[in-house]
Amino acid sequence: MPPLPEDPRWRVEHLPFLTAFSVALMICAASVGFFAGGGAAAVGAAAGVGVVTVSFTMTTLVFAWADTVRPALVMPLGLLTYVVKYALLGVIMVFVISSEWPGRLAMGWGIVAGVLGWTAVQIWWVARTSLSK
Repeated sequence: MPPLPEDPRWRVEHLPFLTAFSVALMICAASVGFFAGGGAAAVGAAAGVGVVTVSFTMTTLVFAWADTVRPALVMPLGLLTYVVKYALLGVIMVFVISSEWPGRLAMGWGIVAGVLGWTAVQIWWVARTSLSK
């Protein structure tokens, strides 16, 4: 097995910043949802961002753990994580879409905002830390 890096925390060092960003985005999404469609839309938009935050955080933690324990586990555990999380997301979305809940459209927009926001901030984080090293 290849040697582990001296400080394996680099795998998750972006999580506190991205979590803070996600909380700020959740507040913004809830505010926009509230002004656009009331309380249900506020809850839906915030829930959409929350689903993305939990999903991306879970993936990061599984990858980091697998890489720390045994790098050969990254691919199978990563694929399993993606299958499980997208299956759960699919079940959630089917349930939400089939319901008459007025916040379902806002939840979809919250998911879009969460994915775009998290991805953009993670790209920025990687670029910033890569340039500083």
